[in-house]
Amino acid sequence: MSIDPLISDPRMAFVFDKAPVGLCVSEHRIIRRCNEKFAAIFGYEVSEIEGQSFAMLYPTFSEFERIGQLSQTSMRASGLYSDDRIMRRKSGQLSWFHSVGQSMDPDVPFAVAVWMFEDLEATRPVTVELTARERDVASLLVTGATAKTIARTLGLSPRTVEHYRTKLINKYDVRTTHELISRLVGPVR
Repeated sequence: MSIDPLISDPRMAFVFDKAPVGLCVSEHRIIRRCNEKFAAIFGYEVSEIEGQSFAMLYPTFSEFERIGQLSQTSMRASGLYSDDRIMRRKSGQLSWFHSVGQSMDPDVPFAVAVWMFEDLEATRPVTVELTARERDVASLLVTGATAKTIARTLGLSPRTVEHYRTKLINKYDVRTTHELISRLVGPVR
């Protein structure tokens, strides 16, 4: 599968470029084609971001690698991956984004994939500075994952996950996991 048909058909290129959501096509996690909205939500011009690794949009390289492993596993199973995660804008600001990816070949998930990104900053601002591991745990908590599930996903013990959840509860100045998730998710739209 190649991205050439998308680029060569002017009608499709126009629709792709003007879509009201952030769209991109990647090859082996390199952004090969993105629309104006995708570049703008991260604070870039299209010309600055095309040809670059997705790694530039992650708070740390280890988070880029971890999300890559998770998404690759999911895409091999179903062709799809979806999550809410904290990513980095050009300015360095960390913000929550919702992403959905579709692999064109589940046997080689990153060969060619189409991604949609939604900026969640308006409803879910990052108001507390978190470590990479706290971001990992927070991203999974908002999905409703249990401590055991988070532990398996991150390769930690459930007790370690509980430790990070407690740190998050303290940082967000809430009393319960439910209150923490409400703060992480933000107001319902």
